[in-house]
Amino acid sequence: MVSLAEKMAANLDMSAFGKAEELKKRLWFTVLALIVFRLGTFIPLPGIDPKILSEIFARNSGGILGMFNMFAGGALERMTIFALNIMPYISASIIIQLGQSVIPSLQALKKEGEAGHRKVTQYTRYLTVLITIIQGYGIAVGLEGMKGGAGLSAVIDPGFVFRFTTIVSLVGGTMFIVWLGEQITARGVGNGSSLIITVGIIANIPTALAQTFELGRVGSMSAPLILGLLAMVLGLIYLIVLVERAQRKITIQYPKRQVMGRMGASESSHLPLKINPTGVIPPIFASSLLLLPITIANLSAENGPQWVQDLSQMLGHGQPLYLALYAFLIAFFAFFYTAIVFNPEETADNLKKHGGFIAGIRPGKNTAEYLDYVITRLTVLGAVYLVGLCILPEILISKLSVPFVLGGTTLLIVVQVTMDFVGQLQSHLIAYQYESLIKKASLANRKKR
Repeated sequence: MVSLAEKMAANLDMSAFGKAEELKKRLWFTVLALIVFRLGTFIPLPGIDPKILSEIFARNSGGILGMFNMFAGGALERMTIFALNIMPYISASIIIQLGQSVIPSLQALKKEGEAGHRKVTQYTRYLTVLITIIQGYGIAVGLEGMKGGAGLSAVIDPGFVFRFTTIVSLVGGTMFIVWLGEQITARGVGNGSSLIITVGIIANIPTALAQTFELGRVGSMSAPLILGLLAMVLGLIYLIVLVERAQRKITIQYPKRQVMGRMGASESSHLPLKINPTGVIPPIFASSLLLLPITIANLSAENGPQWVQDLSQMLGHGQPLYLALYAFLIAFFAFFYTAIVFNPEETADNLKKHGGFIAGIRPGKNTAEYLDYVITRLTVLGAVYLVGLCILPEILISKLSVPFVLGGTTLLIVVQVTMDFVGQLQSHLIAYQYESLIKKASLANRKKR
């Protein structure tokens, strides 16, 4: 059964876009906010020699440092106030959500509605500041130990003042990005945090393509290999769109109801369950937990103890230990986040209250067990899809030294966020059409009177 919203989405009149003033304001706000974010990725931290820093980064850009720089939109390479991007906030969100599963006081906040949500958001911000301070200190110490080719330090004047200013700058930059993301979500179009990460990735695409073609020009990669890589990228995009739109529809039956003294026909609808209900959350969460500690280890590896150097090599991009941890975290967050966003018992209770049932399944406990069985199987498929999509291209990229922006993780984020953005855009247009229809109906009624 096709809903009215789906019919209107299929027949959207794009001329309505020009009349939707509220939507245009939201789009302009989103664009301007993202421009502000991009400008911030060029404001450097004080006390750093940019020439020596670029020389050091060029030596390490092929490792995990380059991947984190991609998520930061190039801010890490330039060591700017946005070097940590929004990753500390994502890490804090992970910790809080894990805490809500095991800590009774945090569990109670879920039941307090909007007030509880505000408290959770406040706790997440406090934890973001703490994480940023710890990571900022690690980066400051790591920068002090980094040496250029001539043995010169990347930091002009090492010491307490440099560490303090670095921490303050990174905390201020990260919290500004968090605030900016919240403003985009509330006053713009799309999810602010996801759009900020996506814009950082898209900003690196021209450079990544240029580097790939340069490898072909100097003979490091053959022309057929480059064409095969581009074909793989297009194939991954097609696969992502196909899987993200795929749904497992469970038919819901509603009993016959008596209307105006007559017995009406029974009704049916569908409960759509996505194959990948978590979207881009597992790869982003997994990357957030892995990238920052590994980045700090890389920054400290040159002059650090031997075990830090060994750990940095073992967790290098494309290494077995890194790939194993990355795959495990993706699968873990796929199941963990699915358990958060979909509650079989709650869904079964709602169906029972409204008189709905699944054919052949008793309402209540049996329905909850059936839904749990279906969603578990879908989550297994979704986890395998995410792990394969994110890991297999990473292995290929690490072997061929291709830029990270052409990997499965980045393509998943860009495609998924773009689809979500377009979906919200359609929702705003549909809402505007509803309002236009209501106004026209009201005017017609007035004229009749």
